[in-house]
Formats: sequence, structure tokens, C-alpha cells
Amino acid sequence: MDHDADRPRGVLSPADRAFLRGETEMTHDQSRRNAEARIRKRIVNAIEDFTLLVHTLKPKDREGVFDTVDDPAFVDGVLSMLSFTYLGLKESGMDFERVLVPAVRRAEEVHAADTLGSTADVAVDFDVRAEYGTSVADTADRIRSDTPVTPEELFAVAMADDPVVSEAETILVRLPHGTDADDGVLDRLASYLDAGLTHRPPNRVELTL
Repeated sequence: MDHDADRPRGVLSPADRAFLRGETEMTHDQSRRNAEARIRKRIVNAIEDFTLLVHTLKPKDREGVFDTVDDPAFVDGVLSMLSFTYLGLKESGMDFERVLVPAVRRAEEVHAADTLGSTADVAVDFDVRAEYGTSVADTADRIRSDTPVTPEELFAVAMADDPVVSEAETILVRLPHGTDADDGVLDRLASYLDAGLTHRPPNRVELTL
């Protein structure tokens, strides 16, 4: 979720962010393809830069980066970075475990040597069990009929750019287990969709778009 679209350039420039949000009018398909290719190349270069960062950036500078760990926008960015990596590797046919396990092992060994002055015997367990539920099309139909959906179902529809999100004036969401807690998913979705949130006890939320 783009908490501050006009912040200084990172991997993306402010113009790149505007393009990805659909705020830039492209008069030619070639212009759009050029923008997409430019963004892909910047992402690849940014990823490759981490080889230099992990080997040469001073610990105090690394710690300075993560001084912002209490900032929700920063934490959301870290979460999104890992999700982007997981999804990209999955779509490319590479298991996330293939990069996660050696990365964690190497980091723990460096931490032990630099911080504790010792060695480390590192074991990493990583297990994913995914059960796929309602299709995006079925969820979109339920939104059109004003039937409540779960935060996860709405997230899937939003990420799929289904037109129902832009067509609907309100979307009803059913919170899990009859509680008012959703781990912040709805707040992030509301920010992403630029929507208002109204709680409808005992376990409903209405998003106004």
C-alpha cells in the first residue's frame, strides 16, 4: 500500500508510482511497454544491489535502516517485499525455501561471528500448507449481490484488479470468528482502495468506495 506516493525516489520514482497506480495517461502502447520494461529493469538492478549491501554496508548503517521498524509503512513495505519475492519465485518455478534457507543460515552465522564472537549451528524449518478457497469470480459475484466476503477474499479480488472493485459503492466484509480483529488487513485494503471503513457489530465492516 503506497502510504506516501510523493516520497523521494527509491526503486521507483514518483512518476513510476503514478504509472503503476494508473494515474499516467499513455497515448501509445509502446510508451506503456517502455515504462513497464524500465520498472522491471530497476527492480532487477535493485535486487542485485543487495549483494553489495549485505557484504559492504556497515552494521551501523544497516541498523539505521531498520530504526524505522515501528513505522507501519516500513513494516508493510518489508511484508510486501517478501510477498513479491515469494510470488515471483513461485511463478518462476523456484521454491522460496531454496533461497530462504541459505539466506537465514548465512545471516545467523554472520550475526554469531560479529555480535556474539562465536560460531552457529543453524537449522531452518520452512513449511507452507496452502488451501485455496473461493474463486475471484465467485467473490466478485457475491460483492455485486451485497453478500459479505472475508478480508482474504476481498484482498484476492483487489489484487486481481477485478472491475467489481471500481464499480461497487460499498462492500460488506465479514470478520473471522465473530470478532472485530483482522490483523490490519482491512486497514491496508481500505488505504489501497481509498475507501472508508464503518464497523457494523457484531462482526461486519462496510467499505465505502
